[in-house]
Parts: sequence; C-alpha cells; structure tokens
Amino acid sequence: MPLGAVAIVAFVVGASTGAPGSPEKTAANRFAEAWEAKNFKAMYAELNDASQARVTIKQFTAAYREARDIATMRGLVAEPAEDARSEGGQTVVPVPLKITTVAFGTIEEKIELPWANGGIDWRGYLVFPGLRAGEKLEAETELAPRAPILAADGTPLAEGPATEREHPIGSAAIDVTGEIGEASEEEEPALAMRGFPPETPVGISGLEQAFNGRLAGKPGGKLLAVPIQAGKGAKGRVLAEDAPQPGAPVKTTIDPHLQEAAVAALAGRLGGVAVLDAKNGDVRALAGQAFSAPQPPGSTFKIITATAALQKRVVKLSDEFEITNGINVGGRFIENANGEYCGGTFREAFAESCNADFLPLGPKIGDKKMVETAEAFGFNAPPTLYAPSIVKELEPAESTIPKEIGEEVELAVSAIGQGQVLATPLQMASVAQTIANGGVRMPTSIVQTKKLRPTMKPVRVMSKKTAEQLTELMTGVVTEGTGTAGAIAAGQVAGKTGTAELGQLVENEEGQEEEGGEEEESPQHKKDAWFSAFATVEKPKLAIGVLLIEAEAAGGEVAAPIASEVFAAGFG
Repeated sequence: MPLGAVAIVAFVVGASTGAPGSPEKTAANRFAEAWEAKNFKAMYAELNDASQARVTIKQFTAAYREARDIATMRGLVAEPAEDARSEGGQTVVPVPLKITTVAFGTIEEKIELPWANGGIDWRGYLVFPGLRAGEKLEAETELAPRAPILAADGTPLAEGPATEREHPIGSAAIDVTGEIGEASEEEEPALAMRGFPPETPVGISGLEQAFNGRLAGKPGGKLLAVPIQAGKGAKGRVLAEDAPQPGAPVKTTIDPHLQEAAVAALAGRLGGVAVLDAKNGDVRALAGQAFSAPQPPGSTFKIITATAALQKRVVKLSDEFEITNGINVGGRFIENANGEYCGGTFREAFAESCNADFLPLGPKIGDKKMVETAEAFGFNAPPTLYAPSIVKELEPAESTIPKEIGEEVELAVSAIGQGQVLATPLQMASVAQTIANGGVRMPTSIVQTKKLRPTMKPVRVMSKKTAEQLTELMTGVVTEGTGTAGAIAAGQVAGKTGTAELGQLVENEEGQEEEGGEEEESPQHKKDAWFSAFATVEKPKLAIGVLLIEAEAAGGEVAAPIASEVFAAGFG
C-alpha cells in the first residue's frame, strides 16, 4: 500500500477513537466508559481544573448516585463519542447513552459534554441525559397493585393494596404473612434501586418481606426534568415514563384451619408453634416466634441424643439404668429435674426424661458424632423455608450446636439440650417429622411455587429401624411418661417433652422477679417449656414443635396440651 494511503487510514482510525488531534473526544470517551463502569473517581479525573474547584469528588459522586437512585438505573451503555461541535460559543461532545431503569423503561439519549481548558467543563445537569442547565431530576412513582398471599387451598391470607392490607381469616394469618410498613434507612437504597421511593409501604416481616419484590410488582411513573428554582409540586418535562406492572401472588403451604388453631392454642403467650406435614415437610402453620428466637431445647434434644446413641450402639432399648436422683459427670453432680428419682430401662428413662441416664451418653457418643447427628437433623444451617437466594437475603435464625462441644461436662449437658445448644419450634417440628418419615428429613417449605421453594434434597438422618425405635420411645412418652397431656382421641401421638432452665429468678426490693446470681440455696429458675411430636403413629400426618418462653410450668404440663389442641384440629 502506498505510504500516502497508509497515512490516510491511520488518520481516520485515530479520529474515530479520539486519538491525536481530538483530546475532547478522547476525554469524552474515557468519561463515558468510566460512567459505564461506575468508576466515579475516573470520571472526576476528566474534569478541568475550574470544575474540580467548584465541586469536590465527594459531591460529584453523591450527585451521580442520587441521580441513579431517582432514575432506578440498572445499567448504562455508552456508544463511542461523536465529533465535537461548537454550540453557543462552547465546544460540546455528544455521547449516545442507553440507560435501563426499573420504573421508567429504557432511555436512549445523547449527553452533550462541554469541553474547555483541557477537560470537561462539568455542571450539575450532566448527571443524567436529557437534563438542561438549571434543571434537576425528579420522579413521580406509581405503585402497582400488590398481589395477595394465599393459603394452600387458595384462601387469601393477605390481600388488597399495601396501604390497606386486609387479612380475611383474621389476625391469625399475620404470624405467617407478616406486615407492611415503612422500610428502615438501611433498606432504602436497595428498595430505591427497585423503584420504591422512601416512605413507600413495603413488606417488613414474614412473607410480605420475603417476597416483597414479587408481591409489589414493578413500579412505574414519570421521570422528570424539573426547574431547580421552581417551588414544590412544579411540573417538569417528562424524560421517560412507563406503566406499573402488577405483582404476582404467593401461594403458600399453609392450612388456614390449622393456622387459626395454632395461633389460638398459643393464646398470645411468648413462644412459638410450628406445624409440618409429616411426610413432605411442608409448613402447615406458624404461630408466634416459630423460627425467629432460638432457645435451649431442653429434653426434646434427647430425641437427637437417642438417635446418635442408638446408631453408635452405645445403648439399647432394653438396657437397665440405676434408679437415682442424679449423677456425677466430669466432677460435677447434676440432679434430675426437681431432684426426682428415676431410671429403669432405656424406654422408661426416655419416657420419664431421666437426666441421670442421658447425661453419660454425651461423652460416650462423643463430640464428632453428636454434632454430626444434630447437623443431619438441620442444626447449624438456615431453615429451608424458601429458595436459597431469599434465605440468604433475609438470614433467618439458625438452630445451633457448637462445632466443638468441649469436655465431658459440656457433652453431658448438651445431651440433655442445655449448654450452648439452641433450637426453634420449626427445628424441633422438623426433628419430629424426620422420625415420622422413617428417618428422612424433608425441607420445610412454606411456598408452593416451584421456583420459590427450597432446593434442599431429602436427607436420610437414620436407618428405618432406628426411626422405628425412636417412634417406640416417643410413644411411651405420651402413653405413660411426661407427655400424656399431648394425647388425642384420633390416634396415638409420639412425642418428647422438654423443660430448659434459663437462669435464676429472685425478687428485687419492689417485689418484682428478676434474674439473680447463683448464691441462693434453693433458687427458682426461669423455664422454657417444649414439646416435639407427630401424629398419628398409625398414619403420620402432622409434626409439631411447641415452645413457651419463660413458662409457668414444665413442657409436659403447658406445651404438650398446645400440641394436643392443634393435633385435634388437624384430625377433626
């Protein structure tokens, strides 16, 4: 190729990329590319000295972030800058932009970047294409109709607009649906990116929060260029607009009848109730703090201890234990509940919840096997209520056991559900469901829509034989042990009671109860009352976990009757 032709090609290529001879075009391209990459520092570097003297990088960055939030911007694509031209005595470089937004559709517009004195001569209106000098960006948001939350049979649990949400079956549904309210300041930036301006009513708890984006739909409205000097409510030019898109319903696995029964049985007391399908694990009812306030599970954890002990073959159902009021473990004497004497066969020890027989099992099972068994039941993992992405966003409370429990005493107290072991009613309902399902733990989904459901696969926690042994042990609790108040007329219930001691109660000078020290000779302790069960043994249908926090009596006295009431409603 002749040298002259080469020179012409080089000139054309250079001109098109903003190379030598076009510093303004080069700067405009670098500015737009940095904007596309959200690199505000690099954008600021392209400003001339006079502009940088007028605005700090902090102010510059804040201006672009504010415009991004107002516009609900999701993405920006910049095309190569066009040739510079003179306009009104000033050099400007047009740069075509394509901006995608949540609420206002896609905007394709050129932004004209002024050039002077070796850099971009920046002004505030350059935060968004279409703005002119003396204008600012504002939005008029129109919310979409909020979709309903439905029970398994299609009964609405929550319906109506966000500002006037209704619950057709009454307040019993709120424990599942959650509530609508004003988002916290921490949540506002994320909501703004989805098109929701501050003070927009959004889901703040329960399923209203978990599926807020789905239920609320996509906001619409108008993106406006408004005169800076204009008063409040002034009309502006429409830069873009789009219609809102209605939300999609969330169909749950909840049984309305059981939901009402669970809330009624809890009767406003501090605690929680979780009811699961005994076979597939789906949530049928949630009342109170069913999965939000992990507490020591007390003797309901003996289901897990017995599972580990039977599988490791450190105990058999027919093994005999000494009748005693306590036992020395690791140099510490630990009494049975209320100092009572108990023992006999392992069946009898389980039925009467004899601590003296279960405490030594902890060290015999060992740290590794105890933790491994608890984790197979679902400890140390988030509850599987919905898809992993939603669980990750909400971070629901986990039931936990230390990865390394410790020495002999720590293993002993963990074996009876004390120490550092924590669980929720949902977790202990899942434990019962696993036994009812022949030793296979299922995900505890609360939604029916496939893409919203958890991805967890069934987990075989124990052999079918061990599950049958646990069923026999749990049946004994209800027929002749501590859980007789959990029985129902429809068939045999299998369960386990639990009473966890939390701390010592003393009276202050005003006669009010408060937590005290350990120097009292006969201290009164705060108690958590538990019951974990399934029904019926003949044909498992429902599994339940019940917790009363700081209860007035033991689990068999106050938690088991709640389960009986809910089971009766489920088999009525």
